[in-house]
Amino acid sequence: MAEPLEPIDRYLDEGRMRRRRRVRKLVTRPVISTVVRPTVLGEENIEGLKGAFILVPNHSSHLDAPMVFSLLPDSLTERLATGAAADYFYRRKGISALTSLFFNSYPIERAGHRRGKERGQAAGMTGRLLRAGVPILVFPEGSRSRNGEIGAFKPGAAALSLKVGVPIVPIAMAGGHEAMPVGSVFPKVGSEVFLFIGAPMYGKEGESAEEFMARVVQAITLMLEQRSAHPIDDDGTSPFTGEIL
Repeated sequence: MAEPLEPIDRYLDEGRMRRRRRVRKLVTRPVISTVVRPTVLGEENIEGLKGAFILVPNHSSHLDAPMVFSLLPDSLTERLATGAAADYFYRRKGISALTSLFFNSYPIERAGHRRGKERGQAAGMTGRLLRAGVPILVFPEGSRSRNGEIGAFKPGAAALSLKVGVPIVPIAMAGGHEAMPVGSVFPKVGSEVFLFIGAPMYGKEGESAEEFMARVVQAITLMLEQRSAHPIDDDGTSPFTGEIL
């Protein structure tokens, strides 16, 4: 008999959302803002954004997820969920409870790993959450950069966006690698970091997931290069919409 699917009710629970908001306001945001000197730009790009979306940042350090959940505006993070390996983060209740509290995590099954959740319980969680209106955080590079440069983005997030019909919100993160390079145990206190929030991006008719993701990568790259949440492509257009600026 198939195992019952992991329930998604708690990701829609208003009480849990309020608790996470208090944790952000009283704990994680003050702590992160003490460790690094953050600047967040582009909040105007997501005014009026409602429902589910896929938040797609570049991945430069272990600080990335804490910075996303702590420093970005509540309109992006109050319901934001992210996948965590079921065999690692869900093998013990204490670990899963903390991961859930700070990152609103949901279990992701990894091939060849059978600890944590029973096989099949976490099947399709990402798609189920998006269809229920829960936005998700995805790092398409998979692992953090070893040298601070953007790595190859896997097209999975773009494929989900096209399939479910939700936008991708690109996030460009600068300074994280310098603040906590690979091999560091602790971040360098006082390091300056920037988070640029791009405008929602939608797949075009007939566009493949790979083509869509290439546009997302271009938008993130331009935000990093121009240090702006309103970058301009070489042809004078917006990388988010393709419209002439």
